[in-house]
Amino acid sequence: MASVWNFSRGISQRVFTKYRSFCTGNSEAREKLEYDLVIVGAGPAGLSAAIRFKQKCLESGVDLGVCVLEKGSEVGAHILSGNVFEPRSLKELLPDYEKRGPPLTTPAKKDEFYVLTSSRAFRLPTPPQMHNKGNFVISLSEMTRWLASEAEQLGVEIYPGFAAKSPVYDASGRVCGVVTNDFGIAKDGSKKPSFQPGVEVLGKLTLLAEGCRGSVSKEIMKRFALQSECDPQSYALGVKEVWRVPEEKHQAGLVVHTVGWPLDSKTYGGSFIYHMSDCRVALGLVVSLDYENPYLSPYQELQKWKTHPKISKMLEGGEVIQYGARSLNEGGFQSIPRLAFPGGALIGCSAGFLNVPKIKGTHTAMKSGMLAAESAFEYLNGSKKSTESEVELENYERALRSSWIYEELSRERNIRPGFRFGLFGGLANAAVETYIFRGKSFWTLHLPHQANESLKPASSCKKISYPKPDGKLTFDILTSVALSGTNHDHDQPPHLKVKDRKVVEDINWKVYAGPESRYCPARVYEYVEDDSGQPKLQINAQNCLHCKACDIKDPKQNIEWTVPEGGGGPKYTIM
Repeated sequence: MASVWNFSRGISQRVFTKYRSFCTGNSEAREKLEYDLVIVGAGPAGLSAAIRFKQKCLESGVDLGVCVLEKGSEVGAHILSGNVFEPRSLKELLPDYEKRGPPLTTPAKKDEFYVLTSSRAFRLPTPPQMHNKGNFVISLSEMTRWLASEAEQLGVEIYPGFAAKSPVYDASGRVCGVVTNDFGIAKDGSKKPSFQPGVEVLGKLTLLAEGCRGSVSKEIMKRFALQSECDPQSYALGVKEVWRVPEEKHQAGLVVHTVGWPLDSKTYGGSFIYHMSDCRVALGLVVSLDYENPYLSPYQELQKWKTHPKISKMLEGGEVIQYGARSLNEGGFQSIPRLAFPGGALIGCSAGFLNVPKIKGTHTAMKSGMLAAESAFEYLNGSKKSTESEVELENYERALRSSWIYEELSRERNIRPGFRFGLFGGLANAAVETYIFRGKSFWTLHLPHQANESLKPASSCKKISYPKPDGKLTFDILTSVALSGTNHDHDQPPHLKVKDRKVVEDINWKVYAGPESRYCPARVYEYVEDDSGQPKLQINAQNCLHCKACDIKDPKQNIEWTVPEGGGGPKYTIM
């Protein structure tokens, strides 16, 4: 595995040295690097796209250049997922993958599904969508590092530590690449001696594989109105820990899901417990961000959940070894935007292909990347047939809507929205959709509001009591953040932008009691008293896990998440 890191770091160093030598002093000149295909994000979708594109090049005997930009310090550093991996797309991408040594060492062996009350666990039949025969319990950050090594062998250039700041447009308004963030800007906006301007990474086509709520994807969707014909995206926040437990408590391949306590019946969410290899257990809680009570803290809900007798018994004698959090798309079929835009396309969770009832999205993300790569190759190799009015990758959009991704998401489309009727109403609707209509109902359900519109005033909500951390089973938030490996240069401009401080004081604090201090899973947002005794919002940007919850949940969309310097953020290794 070391070869991919040596390769990636070497490439990054050559690029950095190249554009550093190009710039002198504090010059604003930007180096321009040109490729046939630029991919933003080295997750499952981006790496699958890169591999498939290079495969098509080899099959056709042509040499087209492709690069992958990754804002994490290395591939996998910002990757977090459950993850029970369905190998369907991997089989299509690399039919001989089993011979290549992927990190698929723990087959899923047993599924369990429970409804929890505060003291009891009632086992229910596992829904058919959640059956995991033939799947694997994995670390997705480990899996992406392996995919990166496969891409490297095909000649893909991977640049970790380079954060795409914004799109680059040509004179006609077409996307022609991205510009990476500047290095060496101080917190006050001045240029340090180490200042280097970002690089313009230009491509004939650009694929955005940033994951959920990517900042470049967000701008592109707005500029080209890609969401004008679909439901608004809905989101959840997943908070995860990896434990090492005593051998006698470990059951490699056991997959457990729960719903119910500690969440109230109106709040959609659930937990997972996945027994990995080497006595490791991945566990977490996913909470929909359309919850109503501003006193709710997803992080504290996870800590509270671990105190349930069913859960604490599994963890007794163990230790937590890594922590992280990530937002995820929940909109599914109803929220799929238009995918192609002038100069490129959205792939993976930049678009939102998570199958929520199945609790899987890696296989759909990978397949979308493969389809986009095939379309990109057709266009760049001159074999695409299209009308003058079409954008370049509209045949990717047609291919995806004819693929098993579209069929799979359509079949499950009414299950997540059915939980607008509460936990038991949602379970009943899911049973009807699954066992009676079998995914072929004649109607489509919709969620009533977006995440930032759902909070009720604090005055009408009950405060939630959370356990004090004991340091063995439950932990304070800063102890957990330390286990994420998160690090940012303190002397850089805050990448979390508050547009109007007056809105924070008059709305966030006075109406909703400062919800950002609770929904953030890293204590980035903290209210402290100023000299006059008034609460003021303090932003601890160095703690940021890049989960994007603030960008999603802020009631007035007054907080904007932007990329920090490349290489900052969490450093996940087994998430």
